[in-house]
Amino acid sequence: MRARPLPPLADGDVGPAGLAPLPPVAGVAAPAGRARRPRTRSWIGVARPLPPRRRLALTLLSFLLPLGLWAAVSYLPFLWHPLVEVVNPGEVAWMEPGMRVPKAAFAEEVAAAGTAGTEVPVGRPANPVYLPAPHEVAVAFWTTLTAAPPQRDAIWLPASLWHSIQIIFWGFTLSSIVGVPLGVLCGAQPTIARLTEPVIEFVRYLPAPAFGALMVAILGIYDGPKIAIIVIGTFFQQVLVIANTTRRVDPLLIEAALTMGSRNLRLIRRVIVPAVLPQLYRDQRILLGWAWTYLIVAELIGTSSGITFFITQQARYQHFDNVYAAILVIGLVGIATDIALALLGRRLFPYARAEA
Repeated sequence: MRARPLPPLADGDVGPAGLAPLPPVAGVAAPAGRARRPRTRSWIGVARPLPPRRRLALTLLSFLLPLGLWAAVSYLPFLWHPLVEVVNPGEVAWMEPGMRVPKAAFAEEVAAAGTAGTEVPVGRPANPVYLPAPHEVAVAFWTTLTAAPPQRDAIWLPASLWHSIQIIFWGFTLSSIVGVPLGVLCGAQPTIARLTEPVIEFVRYLPAPAFGALMVAILGIYDGPKIAIIVIGTFFQQVLVIANTTRRVDPLLIEAALTMGSRNLRLIRRVIVPAVLPQLYRDQRILLGWAWTYLIVAELIGTSSGITFFITQQARYQHFDNVYAAILVIGLVGIATDIALALLGRRLFPYARAEA
């Protein structure tokens, strides 16, 4: 006797033995007459490299967004212009052309002048003096790099920047001479790591500027304590970061080298260091940025010098466009150095471009 086929189940019906119909299988077409549920696309998933054009567009957009916000605040009075810049003080004795006063105070003087029948002061909306417009900073950037300062006791921005670069160079070089070998040893030898890393973990939480007075007492008031602050600020972090990188070496690689007769320093020099060199180079690029973050504090210790002295001096004169220009110079020098080191890393480690 031939079995009769069962009728198709509708949505919500239960089949034989109380079983519901199975859900659709991926890759198998749904039966005719049944609508497929739309699939939502997730914007988080497996990270894949972006196309070159999209990556370039997003990079430019990351700079244009804050620049656009800055321009909007500077050029659109209805967003944020809490002050009034005096154009013509009229007959108000305490006002001067170029002075910036609160809107309420300016409105009171306008009303008082109108009541007294005297000349009414004239002004225009303005931001505080510490927030110059982008075009003012651009002009100051070019002027500070090409023209001598108008004040007699002021210093030239290129000269101060060069002095700061020397402080960074010597501080980071001295830190690396000791920090890199010690970090590799800590990562390769557990006994050395246990002997040194606990105290390094403790000292790295101490703020480097706290050693400023001590460094001045030991090294004098000139560049010595500034270089020492850069060393203190980067050395302890450097040891821990490089030790952690060294521990990522494949243990099978070390065991194979031991089987072939490599021992001690030869093992470090011929196996461990080449294995971690691309990532170690990347670590040094990141740690160099830490050295720049300590520069401003370091140059305030002892005699003020370098680009920090230029910034504080221009702020004293309320030339905040020059202050922004100097800060911009620091950022440009830092990013240019990082890009140059990244390109050099691609040439040095063509076999590990993702790491360099």
